[in-house]
This record gives sequence, C-alpha cells and structure tokens, in this order.
Amino acid sequence: MENHRAVPVKLRINGLERELVLAPERILLDVIREDLNLTGTKRGCDLGTCGCCTVLIDGEPRLSCLLLAKLVEGRDITTIEGVTPAQGLNPVQEAFVERGATQCGFCTPGFVLTALGLLRKNPQPRREEIQQAISGNLCRCTGYVKIVEAIELAARRWPSPREVGHGGSG
Repeated sequence: MENHRAVPVKLRINGLERELVLAPERILLDVIREDLNLTGTKRGCDLGTCGCCTVLIDGEPRLSCLLLAKLVEGRDITTIEGVTPAQGLNPVQEAFVERGATQCGFCTPGFVLTALGLLRKNPQPRREEIQQAISGNLCRCTGYVKIVEAIELAARRWPSPREVGHGGSG
C-alpha cells in the first residue's frame, strides 16, 4: 500500500548521507534495519528497556526503537557497523573479545555503543560510572562482570579524547 504521507528524510548514518522517503511515524530502528540493511542494531523489546537497539546520536547513546527517524534528520547517527575501523576492531570491541564479554552476542552492539558514548565523554570512568552507564542495557548471558571488566580494559587502552568510529582511527 502506498503511503501518501511519506516525506523525504536525510539521515547521516556512519558518516554517509542517506536520502529516504519515509512515513513520518517510522522509527529509526526500522529504518536502520529494514531500509538500510544495517542489521547489527538489534530489535529486542521495542519498549526502550533492553538497550539492544542502542545507536549513537551526536555521540550520545540513544534507543533507536523510541526515536522517530524524522526527528534525527541532520544529526550524526552511528550504528555498530560505523565503529569498526578498516584495520580491525576498535578498543572497546577488542576488550569485549579479550574479556569474553560477548557470549551470545545479541546485546553486544548496544553495550559497545553505550561504552563508546561513555568513554568519549569520560575516558577514565570509575566502575560505578560504568555500571550506571550500562544500566539500560540488558544481557541474559554474562552476568555483567565481564562486560564491566571489558569496559575498564578499554578505558585503560583508550587512545585519546578523539573520536573513534565511522570506520576511522582508533
């Protein structure tokens, strides 16, 4: 069925400008997964309680299941696909692998993006700050200990306050 209310929307995702025609009520999660085929962003609860759909909007972790795509037009959107440099993994991803913090991996993109948002603002967070930052992300496998340890390891290795992402450095 054709949507006569569809509007043009320009989104900047992982450093690339994308022009789409969308129904105004389309949520960002659906646009990312269905229209752009960036399936690293996971659909979990659809209620904003699990964190699986976390993306960065202007560097801040946000739940894409709660955002209308039209409302993030012109903002910088980063999905998990946009944080892996060409030469390998970024420091947070490396730490998650080394500490065995991935388990089944379903929640991992949300945790990685949440950790990146935290480390960009606070490169040397205390354990309590890490726990607070990830409190909106749910994991059924790890018990969170390895996730917190991975973020602590990433913080120790954090390259500098510069941006890490868009397939770039760090």
